[in-house]
Amino acid sequence: MTHSFCILPSRRALLRAAALALSLQAGGAALAQSPWPAKPIRLVVGFPAGGSTDVMARVVGAAVGKSLGQPVVVDNRPGASGNIAAAETIKSAPDGYTFMVAPISVQTANPFLFRPALNPERDLRPVASLGHAQLYLVVKKDLRARTATELVAMAQAAPGKLSYGSGGAGTQMHLVGELFKQQAHVDVVHVPYKGAAPALQDVLAGQIDYYFDPASGIAHIREGRARLLAVTGAKRSPFFPDAPTLTELGIKGVELGNWFGVFAPAAVPAEITARLEKEIAKAMLQPDVRLRFADLGTEPIVQDAETFRKTIAAETRLLSALIKERNLVVD
Repeated sequence: MTHSFCILPSRRALLRAAALALSLQAGGAALAQSPWPAKPIRLVVGFPAGGSTDVMARVVGAAVGKSLGQPVVVDNRPGASGNIAAAETIKSAPDGYTFMVAPISVQTANPFLFRPALNPERDLRPVASLGHAQLYLVVKKDLRARTATELVAMAQAAPGKLSYGSGGAGTQMHLVGELFKQQAHVDVVHVPYKGAAPALQDVLAGQIDYYFDPASGIAHIREGRARLLAVTGAKRSPFFPDAPTLTELGIKGVELGNWFGVFAPAAVPAEITARLEKEIAKAMLQPDVRLRFADLGTEPIVQDAETFRKTIAAETRLLSALIKERNLVVD
């Protein structure tokens, strides 16, 4: 006769197992509800270390990290006018630990300039702006034109003879240069460079006639090695208040500058982006942060997410039309 036995767990063992299950469940719930941030935050930057966007990210990141109690690390992913950084940000987990710091051209111009194009309007969400930089119409020192009006007259009298430089096809410098040509009704040769620095050097060397400086040549302007004729924007620059705007001179519609901001993957929870927005606003009030932005020729202007979104939408309408009208697509 065969007997089978079933050994039942003791009451004490059952209680221990139930207690363990409850503790694991509570630990999981606590982990799921742990306050943000619980680990370092990454800021992806689509430009090399040392450039304006990179410096902004590091300055603001340090201030925000100190306030949040977590390190903020900058991850440089340069290339394709910010598209590489945008792609990296979009594909990251939407958990509130990866954001992008970028000029808004990543959303306003890149989708219309590049083939194949990303869809950052769908896949990225503005968190807050960091600041705005006007562009400076800078000419070589020995150019005969002494004002922007005279420069336009020179260009109209000799179509295709003058040249302007930019930091590369599709950059804001290039787009403002094309907008200027459109609004001033001039034919000027575009000379693209690999960055703003070499374009500035060729203006200083007299190899090109002018360019729209993104605040990289401020020191040269102040020291008289290059001449500033006018600024873009609706108001005069706080850094060069004696320089007129192009609008003042009758060349209307060239008000485009550089807005910089922080962007999140679209699916990041709203409560996280709202918290980061508040921390950015606090950081931008700090005197040392504002001083570093002034060194970059950038006004520290914080727009909340909704206002920033409207700024982006308005510039997108302008630039998409300009890119189509002038066939500026970059393959």
